[in-house]
Amino acid sequence: MAKTGIQTWNFTKPIYIQSTGTVVGPLEGQGPLKDTFDKIYSKLHCDEDNWELAERRLMVDAVDFCLQKGGMDQREIDLFLAGDLLNQNVTGNYVARQLGIPLLGMFGACSTSMETLATGAALIEGGFAKQAIAAVSSHNATAERQFRYPTEYGGQKPKSATFTVTGSGAALLSTKPAAVRIESATIGKVVDYGITDPFDMGSAMAPAARDTIKTHLEDMGRVPSDYDIIVTGDLSAVGTPIVRDMLKDDGYNISEVHKDCGLLIYYSEQPVFSGGSGCACSAVVTYGKLMNDLKQGIYKRILVVATGALMNPMMLQQKESIPGIAHAVVFSKEEGV
Repeated sequence: MAKTGIQTWNFTKPIYIQSTGTVVGPLEGQGPLKDTFDKIYSKLHCDEDNWELAERRLMVDAVDFCLQKGGMDQREIDLFLAGDLLNQNVTGNYVARQLGIPLLGMFGACSTSMETLATGAALIEGGFAKQAIAAVSSHNATAERQFRYPTEYGGQKPKSATFTVTGSGAALLSTKPAAVRIESATIGKVVDYGITDPFDMGSAMAPAARDTIKTHLEDMGRVPSDYDIIVTGDLSAVGTPIVRDMLKDDGYNISEVHKDCGLLIYYSEQPVFSGGSGCACSAVVTYGKLMNDLKQGIYKRILVVATGALMNPMMLQQKESIPGIAHAVVFSKEEGV
């Protein structure tokens, strides 16, 4: 691995996505990407007794699909890099207890999908693992109970609120040649513009997305058109125009190639306020639709920038502002595979 510029890792040894697994809840299964997911649960409880067990079921299923499609047994996996939104990463921890794979628990809020993937790729290139699985999850009801108001409270929300995606995405990484290669990763910095409203995550995370995209392009000596598509994690209808305007002021017009996972996963008429968010938002879109599009040659090179709000309920109660972070990974189509 070679460091390029300030924050970007270039993977000189080819690291490939061997397989992915995507599992979602009912509302996601009614959206425009429904045909790209491996499994759709018709109810939020996912056949479990409570919300937290439901989220655990989502991640177990996503990992199972990943292993099945990759033709591997869990005993062949060297590392499990996992994260979620619940305090102390309990979903990933309890799933790792069941799997018996060495665990690196990671937290970057909704940016965790690309954080786990980039770290897994770096560890494989460094020779510390041969096969690794990166997985994240979120659940609308568990997130609402922890970060805002209990689901049962029925509190009203403003239009700027985002809707936590119920789902889990997992990816199996190794050096074995496959259709999709991980080319590079840009590790984000914490950026805080003083936003304090937990119902406006788009505004809180947009500055971090701007910083990471700008840094990535400068580190790599590239322009937005060098990518078929630049996808942010969950900036929603609020944060999407903000990041575009900020980057335009920096001299980078991404409007022609930019999409947001929080807007891709739902129809605009679904009851999701300004769009999707949560760890699973970028994960299920990337590991489902975007991986399919790369394999089919629709895209040749894409930049996925997962965004996260690094706060917890205690900090909000203490009137702290909401720091944001964004981690970016470049995926490319491997020709002849």
